[in-house]
Parts: sequence; structure tokens; C-alpha cells
Amino acid sequence: MGTVVVKLGSSIVADDAGRPRADVLEHVCAEAAALHDAGREVVIVTSGAIARGIGVMGLDRRPRAIDELQAASAIGQGKLYQVYDELLRAHGVTSAQVLLTFLDISGARGNYLNARQTLRRLLAWHVVPVINENDTTATDEITFGDNDVLAAQVAILLGAERLVLLTSTDGLYTADPRADPAAELVREVTDFAALRVLDIRQTTTALGSGGMRSKVLAAEMATAAGIPVVVANGLTPGALPAAAAGDPQVGTRFAARAERQSSFKLWLRHAKPVRGTIAVDAGAARALRDGGTSLLPVGIVAVDGTFDAGDAVDVVCDGATVGKGISSYGSAELRRVQGMKSGAVRDVLPRASDEAIHRDYFVLA
Repeated sequence: MGTVVVKLGSSIVADDAGRPRADVLEHVCAEAAALHDAGREVVIVTSGAIARGIGVMGLDRRPRAIDELQAASAIGQGKLYQVYDELLRAHGVTSAQVLLTFLDISGARGNYLNARQTLRRLLAWHVVPVINENDTTATDEITFGDNDVLAAQVAILLGAERLVLLTSTDGLYTADPRADPAAELVREVTDFAALRVLDIRQTTTALGSGGMRSKVLAAEMATAAGIPVVVANGLTPGALPAAAAGDPQVGTRFAARAERQSSFKLWLRHAKPVRGTIAVDAGAARALRDGGTSLLPVGIVAVDGTFDAGDAVDVVCDGATVGKGISSYGSAELRRVQGMKSGAVRDVLPRASDEAIHRDYFVLA
């Protein structure tokens, strides 16, 4: 039987004070254990480490500073996993804590292969991986939408049969049901373009960073890889097994798509924060739009903002956005070599990449 990836948001894992929702976690873990016993490979992706840390420290709100978020995660991470471990062990299931950053599964090829091999070995040993983002070393990854995107990437990494996103609402609505009593539950999504008319917001809670928009993005990524997705209410006992079985009466179902897209480029387009802007000449803009080529320093006319190598930047020409990409250079280095041909670039920066932005790390606007 196939693999089901189950993601629990902060609103499922912890209450408003940052305390674990013991009753909710208990029934979700019992249902996950039942799926496991029935022969399904189960992977849990959990949010809530930061929320748990906030609760332990008695903070009245989610911090905003990166160092505070990382510290809260460090406090809450082990305590949160202990809850999962104890609940799963009570049902005879062995679990393993796995901490990932987004670059582990969307960055270097070696990291990707290591992550996949480790997870596959755990599943082969009939162990349930409990995955969280390594917030203590992550930076902008902490804003990835309460681990929704991470869950989608894990599902893609493993070629999962289904991705189930458990949240505190019954699924995707035509508007925010808390603000609009006329909002209706959407049972199935087959066309993501049709969702543009809906009021889908990146709402947050006092302890979480997610919202329905991040879940739609995760669904777009996973379904582009051929993996169906269900968004369901994790507060309701029985929702997980029903969603895992594809019950049409539970949650919102997102059908797998025949036309495949790169999940990495979907993430780059929608989720990776922009740190600066690179202005290019007309020739470079034309090559990017028509030829699918990489951007070389020679085509760059200006660099705006402060960013590091690996950050995302907008690429513009005459004020119009051409696309978005991941820079191979920091802003200071790029200013030193902008407009230079490759030979001259190597004279200034001998170890520099030939490409300012490689074509594999660029998406058109």
C-alpha cells in the first residue's frame, strides 16, 4: 500500500496558550497508527515547535524576530516530539524525529538523496517519521506557511499516494467563514486558475504562521507531481482515515494533475521571499523570455537591495518584471562584476559562478 503524508498545523497541535492539544493529538496519532497497522506507510509532518516554545516561556504572542523564533523552536522542538513519540508508542508504533530545512529537499542534490534514503529506510523498518522544519537554523524557511510547503515537498520526495493537510476548518471555503456567513465549502478543486476569484488569505493565528493560501500552494505543488491532496479538519475524529481513503464527503479534495510542473519552480514563484532586484538590458531580457537561458553578469545594468548568494531576486527590464530567480552572487559581489563578460568576471572573482542566475533557478513572471 502507498504512503500517506499527514501534516498537522499549529492550530491542531497547540491551543492559544501554546499547550499541546492532547485530545486532538491522541486521536490523530491513534488514527495514524491504525493506518500504519493496516499496511500504509505513514509520515507525519508537524508544525507547533515554535508554538510549544511560546507556551513554555509564557509569551503572549508569536515573536517576529528570527532569533526569537529560532529560540522558541529550540525550546519546543524536543518537547513536542516527545508527545508524538509517547502517543504512537502507546499504539505499538515506533517513531523517529526528523528535522529538515527546505534546502535539504530542494537544494543540493546530495542533501536531497540523503533525506530520501533516510526516510525510505525508516519506512522500510516500519517506523513513522515525525518531521518538522529545523527552525533553529532556518531563516526565511520559517515563513513557508506553517510547514505546508515542506509537507508537499516531503510527499513529492517520497512519491506519496496522498497528502493530507489537517487544519482547524473543514476545508477550503469560497471566503473566510469566520467573516462571511455565506461562505461555502469547496468539495473539490480541479482547476487552480478558478481559485483566483475566491477570497483566500494568508491568515495567521497568535501562534501559527500558516493559512489557507499556503495550503493551496502546497496542493498546487503536490498535485503537479501527480499526488492528490485533501485539506480536512483535524479537530474532528475520523477525518484522517476518511481523507486518506479519498472520501468525497470529507474536506476539500485537490485532484492530481496529468500536466506536471516543477515543484521547485512553483516554490520559487510563490513562496521564496524576494530580497532584491536585478535590472537587465533588453538583450538579456529577450534571452530569458525566449531562449530559456541563464542570466550572465554581462547583461546586468543595475543591482538594487542587499542580498546574499542563494536569495531570490526580481529581474526587471525598463521597469517591467521579467521573472524571479535565485542569485548565485551576493549583491556586493554582483555590483563589482555587473556588465562584465565571463573572462573579466573570473579576473575579479576567480571562484565565481559563470551565471548570475542559472536557468534552472529562474521562473518567468
